[in-house]
Amino acid sequence: MPVSTQFFLEVEQIREGVLILKDHTLRGVMMVSSLNFALKSREEQEAIIYQFQNFLNSLDFSCQFLVQSRKLNITGYLDRLKELEEKQENKLLKAQTREYRQFIEKLVAGSSIMTKHFYIIVPFYLSESPGAVAAGGVLFKLKTAPVLTEELFQKCKSQLYQRMEFLALGLRRCGVWSIPLNSEELAELLWALYHPAEARVGYYPEIPPELIK
Repeated sequence: MPVSTQFFLEVEQIREGVLILKDHTLRGVMMVSSLNFALKSREEQEAIIYQFQNFLNSLDFSCQFLVQSRKLNITGYLDRLKELEEKQENKLLKAQTREYRQFIEKLVAGSSIMTKHFYIIVPFYLSESPGAVAAGGVLFKLKTAPVLTEELFQKCKSQLYQRMEFLALGLRRCGVWSIPLNSEELAELLWALYHPAEARVGYYPEIPPELIK
């Protein structure tokens, strides 16, 4: 009997910009801007390192930094150049446009031009939620996933977003900007991770609205 790929994924649901795993722990994902550290002066570099060190020391929860490298897709740009070439009436400009397009095609064909995306994955566990049951200061580990009611989900989601706001503020002091991904963006990110070849050429499937909330 064939098994669906979803059986092997840890994600059970995407809901209100939050990944819900099969053990009912939550994950938020933030996209983070890049910073050209090498172009900064020595004083600026030291200030950034100092701020980032303070940022890491201020965290009282774990988080994961993810760097995704992907071959840059410029098919749309080349198609646009070809359209401009065909519409160009000036023969000299038409020839220059064609030569430029051919140069870009050879440049891309001869080497892999990569683009990088940076993310922070922020966890939240139900045992961390307000009012979690504990005995002797130690939380019980349940053998089965706890029930995630709507009320509990909203409380945990609020705590998760507070963590992401804290991270965004700390990163801003380092000169880096960040933004949480919404449900559709999370679905596209997961799909691209498991379909890198299709994502590289710019193909993304239409996501049924009932799969994300």
